[in-house]
Amino acid sequence: MPEILIIEDDRDISESLEYNLKKEGYRPVKAHDGINGLRLIKDKHPALVILDLMLPGMDGLEICRQVRKTPEISSTPIIMLTAKGEETDKVVGLEVGADDYLTKPFSLKELMARIKTILRRSGQKVEAAKPRLKYKELEIDADRHEIKVSGKPIELTAKEFGLLQYLMENPGRVFSRETLLDKVWGIDVAIETRTVDVHMRRLREKLGKAGKRLITLRGVGYKFKE
Repeated sequence: MPEILIIEDDRDISESLEYNLKKEGYRPVKAHDGINGLRLIKDKHPALVILDLMLPGMDGLEICRQVRKTPEISSTPIIMLTAKGEETDKVVGLEVGADDYLTKPFSLKELMARIKTILRRSGQKVEAAKPRLKYKELEIDADRHEIKVSGKPIELTAKEFGLLQYLMENPGRVFSRETLLDKVWGIDVAIETRTVDVHMRRLREKLGKAGKRLITLRGVGYKFKE
């Protein structure tokens, strides 16, 4: 029974999420401020975090940043909730490491679908993973969930890792943004394809010179160059 952490200061929303998660068979844990929320992520290592953007003590963006730079919890899936609908808020959330986002008011049915898909696909990727892939300076070890560039470890989020792994497992093949969303995010509900662009840009930055292997084909998609 996966444990899901809800970090939300609105008590009505928090209780509604808790009730519905229990109905779906999850073990919900709640925090109503950012500082306690981050502490619970570190202490409990939940299977997934539902994270509000606007929180007392520490906002959702800073929590996301802290999680992604802390090795033992860096791969924790995060769904961000925001009351703002502007494109910039969504992009910033993705850039600091959120795996997905929903704008309030949101559909509980849609949220539950995204949770199930993220957890399911995460498990499938681990089972189907090829243990080790190497292309010159770039090496990926799926069993250890490690990426190295010229022997130096690189810290990636779960989605960045999954994206690079999928492209490296299929070198030379071109994939559309929609295909990558399906294969890596496992999202079969509406989400903007800009999500892929944000993650690819961040992935290239982290890989440095090795990032040149990630090729953009304008109007088509992305591929990995051997």
